[in-house]
Amino acid sequence: MIQRPDFGLVGGAGGDGTAPEGFAKVLVKVAYHDDLKIVQGDPALRKLLSAPAAAPFDRLEWWQGLADDCAIIPLIAVAQEGDSLAVLPLTRKGRRIEALKNWYAFRVRPVISPGADAPRLLLALARDLAGQAPHITLAPLPDENGETTLLAEAFRKAGWLVFREACDTNHVLPVKGRSFAEYLASRPGALRTTLKRRAGKVTVELLTDFSPDAWAAYEAIYAQSWKPEEGSPTFLRHFAEAEGAAGRLRMAVAWHLGEPVAAQFWTVEGGTAFIHKLAHTEASKPLSPGTTLSAALFEMVIDRDKVDLVDFGTGDDAYKRDWMDARRPRYRLDLLRPGWPGNWPAIARHVLRRLAGRSAHG
Repeated sequence: MIQRPDFGLVGGAGGDGTAPEGFAKVLVKVAYHDDLKIVQGDPALRKLLSAPAAAPFDRLEWWQGLADDCAIIPLIAVAQEGDSLAVLPLTRKGRRIEALKNWYAFRVRPVISPGADAPRLLLALARDLAGQAPHITLAPLPDENGETTLLAEAFRKAGWLVFREACDTNHVLPVKGRSFAEYLASRPGALRTTLKRRAGKVTVELLTDFSPDAWAAYEAIYAQSWKPEEGSPTFLRHFAEAEGAAGRLRMAVAWHLGEPVAAQFWTVEGGTAFIHKLAHTEASKPLSPGTTLSAALFEMVIDRDKVDLVDFGTGDDAYKRDWMDARRPRYRLDLLRPGWPGNWPAIARHVLRRLAGRSAHG
């Protein structure tokens, strides 16, 4: 663990760390952790990162899974002032630093204590990270609550060159108090027709506890699907087991003639249902088992769990538009120290792309 102070300024920090007259200096401590046991042992961090979260990607257990099952070494950057914390989950990649994530993460973002002065804490992190790496890439970032904007401003004030661009799309369904029947009535006619025509073609099994047999069925289905090889089967299974133990798992398996033909893995947390995985066998495609399973799970999370939002993760797949009502951008921040020569080719490419984009738009 590395820890050192950063002197921020009450009322707005200056880029050089000096305090204008009338401003009081406050001590913001910045630390880095690559051992998550130390993070777990810190009462303030444990409380922030183990509390009911807005999404699984903000929890210490998710990051531990990345370390244990995906061989991703964490670099947890923490800015602390009194009881206020800002945590940025990172990992090293050569001389660069990237967001701590894998292919299963819908997004990454800083985790900040309620009521904390987020701009000041993030500025302290941005200043100190200049001594850790000359190039940082953060993606995919949300901006629904200003996360991307806050980070970009903090790093810009700390002397980094900041390049921001949209990198992905997140499809979501704001439920808006509707019942499942009301929601289904708003779906495209072709989707509703498919559901009617395929009704009864498969048997649907719904689960809220982890079942080794159901998981084995999912893995068999995935192996016979159109999907690429699973990124980290061990990570995914451990996550499903933990979500089942916590009561957050929502899983469905479709059976036809005694054989599993489709499966979906969702979780519910903080008023949101997250659609993590779905697959069907190629041979079962004429039965539309995935459509049947999706409808069953939408009904479950809308009518029983009373969620406010359904999140279909990243990717602009056409079929997601049939189920979702809204699209949200996901962003990449490329953060570069201008004084490091190794960054100059990347800076030139970003500048040229920006100029080309402006030229194309008149």
